[in-house]
Amino acid sequence: MFSPDRPAGPPGVTRSEVFARRGMVATSQPLASAAALRVLQHGGSAADAAIAANAVLGVVEPTGCGIGGDLFAIVWDARSASLAGLCASGSAPAAATLDVVRSACPGSFIPDDGPLSVTVPGCVDGWFTLHQRYGRLPMRELLAPAIEHARDGFPVSEIIADHWAAGAARLGGQPGFSAVFLPGGRAPGKGDLFANPALADTLERIARGGCDEFYRGTIAERLDAFCRATGCLLRASDLAAHGSEWVQPWSTRYRDVEVWELPPAGQGVVALQMLRLLNGLNVRRMGHNSADYLHTLVEIKKLAYADRAAYIGGSPDSLALARAMLDDAYVAARRLELRADQAALRVAPGSLAARPGGASSAGLDQAAPAPPDRDPLSQGTDTVYLSVADGERNMVSLIQSNYRGFGSGLTPPELGFCLQNRGCQFSLHAGHVNTLAPGRRPFHTIIPAFVTRAGRPWLSFGVMGGDMQPQGHVQILCNLLDFGMNLQQAGDAQRFHHTGSSEPTGFEMTDGGRLRLESGIGTCVRDELAARGHRIDGGRGSFGGYQAVAWDAERDVLIGASESRKDGCAIGW
Repeated sequence: MFSPDRPAGPPGVTRSEVFARRGMVATSQPLASAAALRVLQHGGSAADAAIAANAVLGVVEPTGCGIGGDLFAIVWDARSASLAGLCASGSAPAAATLDVVRSACPGSFIPDDGPLSVTVPGCVDGWFTLHQRYGRLPMRELLAPAIEHARDGFPVSEIIADHWAAGAARLGGQPGFSAVFLPGGRAPGKGDLFANPALADTLERIARGGCDEFYRGTIAERLDAFCRATGCLLRASDLAAHGSEWVQPWSTRYRDVEVWELPPAGQGVVALQMLRLLNGLNVRRMGHNSADYLHTLVEIKKLAYADRAAYIGGSPDSLALARAMLDDAYVAARRLELRADQAALRVAPGSLAARPGGASSAGLDQAAPAPPDRDPLSQGTDTVYLSVADGERNMVSLIQSNYRGFGSGLTPPELGFCLQNRGCQFSLHAGHVNTLAPGRRPFHTIIPAFVTRAGRPWLSFGVMGGDMQPQGHVQILCNLLDFGMNLQQAGDAQRFHHTGSSEPTGFEMTDGGRLRLESGIGTCVRDELAARGHRIDGGRGSFGGYQAVAWDAERDVLIGASESRKDGCAIGW
């Protein structure tokens, strides 16, 4: 019961941090958190709990994730005291040549919805790859909660219901979508029960038949038949050729910690570059969410995102280019481009090719900007992020997504899930590191994060939401390390979201983009930012959805946090 003597938290803080010793889970939906906690209590590892939570999220939050999408994770293994990165993203189908897709596209970009946007789903293979290395309990036990919720139904939570209605308006006409996700012809509302028996059957087949059932068995055959009937280029042979990859996370030092992100084709390097740019500045002296602070972060974001647009993609060249983005001399030169008094309208990528010993960018098609026939402000995205720690202090930072909401909209009714639309992130401009090619992975927005201190795990966290993610990671870390906020305060603090930077698809920023500020950022700050040339957008923003688990090594205590921008919660035991 609330006590008037209880000390109040800072303005805007929604709840206390969660403390526990044996395990901690933070997800974007309480049913998923409960499933993961149950797995931990039955002797499962952090990886087991993460798989169980992700499977439940695919049922209860299909607006952001599911087995038709991709997955990435960073894992701290307590036994070896080391980090490992998992890339479980799918590639373009073998039939998706540049000429074929260009001829079918009405404009300069791959459509956000429909058959051309589909890439191979990587989620299920990601689960089994993670489980093979770090799992303890059988997969059938891990998938049981998701199967139960899909079979028996669950009450739809509030924020998910809102996203569901938006998805229905956009995707209702796509093949199979209404049959699965719009019972009675409408999206379920807050508190309505929703069941997905077809998805329950699919998950049961995966639990019995393993990964091969999805990529080489009956599910693959049914996906092939559905795709042939709907004009989608995905085939059973593409599924059979898919495999996840263990990678070494990249890091940079910020203040007294090491921040870890996954290498391309994801945008984690962008967060690292932003932090390296900030390392030369006194952020704390600027003041939290002051005009100076927000202006600086937005302008740094523009620099890093211009490099992102030019150098991040699925081609082999992207790895060397991305590495060069973190070079000390290069970062110092980019920092000199910042102006304290004026918002930049256009930002060119840095010249990596001109640097002695740097990676070559020869062949990149940057001479002519792509026509802006797709408004970046309209490209709403959603994702799920979750974090888990077990009693042995193994930790998993996992993110999973269909890309934009439900994904492509293509939904095989007998399987019960939507295929992702990640393919719309490819560029159709020849010679770019992100140019569409058969078997190539597209540029990816979803990025899990991890932080170590003095060689020990400290923080597993993420911020969902398309291009919000790198700028969200940086804001969280500044809140924690520069402004001394606790884990919950860092997530609840008011955020900015800058949109309209140049994109790896070919879109080029020419007007400085738009800056969205949450309501707690005051009028004086807004006026000062506008005076510096920022275009302040008063519309509804996409400020992300943060989950985090930290380990207090000194007291050997786990700490969890989950913000109110999502329906989720942190639970420990």
